[in-house]
Formats: sequence, structure tokens, C-alpha cells
Amino acid sequence: MDQVGTHQPVKSAERTLDVLEAIAAGPATFPELSRRLGIPRSSLHGLARTLAERGWVEAVDGGARLRLGLRALQVGIRFVAEDELVAAVASSLDRLAATTGETVQQARLDGDQIVYLAKRDTAHQVRIISSIGTRLPAHATALGKALLAARDDEAVHGLLGPSLAALTPRTLVDPAALVADLAAARERGYAVDDEEAAEGLRCFAVVVPDGRDGSAATDAISVSVPTFRLDHAREDRLVAALLDEQRRLRDALSPR
Repeated sequence: MDQVGTHQPVKSAERTLDVLEAIAAGPATFPELSRRLGIPRSSLHGLARTLAERGWVEAVDGGARLRLGLRALQVGIRFVAEDELVAAVASSLDRLAATTGETVQQARLDGDQIVYLAKRDTAHQVRIISSIGTRLPAHATALGKALLAARDDEAVHGLLGPSLAALTPRTLVDPAALVADLAAARERGYAVDDEEAAEGLRCFAVVVPDGRDGSAATDAISVSVPTFRLDHAREDRLVAALLDEQRRLRDALSPR
């Protein structure tokens, strides 16, 4: 595509994408979408009808609400299936899951959030409830903090802005406390989420070294474990397994 980013936005395309992104956050009624997006209901009904005919959205609850359709799933799956870094990390996730017996995940930084791209579930009955495509604030997760720590403080402030949302009572919402935590992550080589994204859950993460000179890492991998299954010795083993996989990935992804 030529000259991407130099054209004037097409209003109808922007509205269509606004509707899809709003529904991606959860099913919504026409009045909710109209109010949230500032789109007249007459125009919204036309957009929704076109999206439904193409399979991008579908009506539920007797037509009262809209949710994403099968076409959205198909496109999302193709993105993950064709992403080179997801493919490159897959064997590391498999090994981590087998070695640790816990939930392991891969996520990518997107602005001030992370998006989960891959996951291997634990065999334990108590599991981590998350899914591919889920978004969480970067500052509240080990995956996000590992990626933020790969950037300098000025870049982090530019990404996050002045206000940090709390997911649990332990989420770091004070910018100074987050800066100190990121400095500690840089020093030890991995990030920790200590019940900051979900109560009763501790998570450890490292960045995926993708071998691009001068570019900050885009992806990270993690191991998550309920706190009742964790002690200091086990924590050390989980972190060691993560760092081992990071070294393997560095060797595999380094330019030849």
C-alpha cells in the first residue's frame, strides 16, 4: 500500500472501525453504542446491518445487543497463525509449560496495554482465566512491566500518561513506585506481578529478544502461579526456567 498514513481519514471507515472496536470490548445495545460513539442511530443501524451481512457482528438477545461475529474470529486466528514471533516463541512456551507445570503466556505491547497472543494452560484444577486477545494495562502485569522496563523512563511516561488504573488493591498506581519497580526489573532481568493484575496470583516475565538492533522488545513471555502453590524455592525455579528460555530465544533469534 502506497503512502500509508498520509491520506485524510475516511469517516465511514473510521465509524465502522469504531463500532467493531467498541463491540470487541463486550456486547452492546444500539443505544449504548450510539451514545458511546456519538453515531446517530440511523447511521449505526446501517453500519451494523452491513457488518452483520459480512459476518463481522451478530445480534444476540433477540436483536437487542450486538457482539462480534465469526468473521472477526477467523481474522484474529489468522493474525496469530501468521505472526512470525508467535511461531518462534511457541516451542519455548511448550517447554516452559512442561517444565513448570503452570500457565505460560506470550503478550505484545500495544500502547499502554498488553495483548495476549499465546497461552499454555496448567494441568492443575486452579487455572488462570485469560484468553487470546485479552487486553490488560501494561503497568499492572509482569508481561507489561517487562516490556516497559525495556524502555527508558521517558518512553514509559509517554506510553502510560499521568493516570494509572488499579486492577487490584496491590496494583502500582503511583508513578514513582512504578518507576522504582521497573528499575528493579531491569536490574534483576525479569519483572514481577505480585497480585497486581489478579488477587492470589503471582507472575514472572521476561522480554523476547527479537534480535533487532536498537529496537525495544515488543513481546514478553511469562509464568503465572497461584500464591498458594508458591514458595521462595519454587519461585527461583520458575524464574530460572524463564531466563533459560530467554537465552534460547536470544540465540535462535539473533541475526546470523
